[in-house]
Amino acid sequence: MLKTTVEMEKAAMILKLLGDKTRLTMVKILDIHDCCVCEFVEIFKASQPSISQHLRKLRDVGLVKEERRGQWIFHSINKSNEYYPFVQQIIEQLPSQDHKLEELDRKGTRIIC
Repeated sequence: MLKTTVEMEKAAMILKLLGDKTRLTMVKILDIHDCCVCEFVEIFKASQPSISQHLRKLRDVGLVKEERRGQWIFHSINKSNEYYPFVQQIIEQLPSQDHKLEELDRKGTRIIC
């Protein structure tokens, strides 16, 4: 397996971004599932502007990408990002967050297009 290294400054920047529990949870969820801002608003019980700010920070470094589907914009992990292998090693160590999306399904607040 080819290992790539990340410069110390870049690693520190990524770790700082992921040092926020909300962003870390978002990245874990987005690694498997595409989500809309409104789903994260429900999951984190946070305001839409707050959630959008977290996503913007992740998008600014290219870890998260967005795709418009009808009226909704869905976010997902950009697995082609140069930092993804580094991030993947971190999030593989975290517990699944699928229960958060399953709760949205139970409440009927999950967006399925």
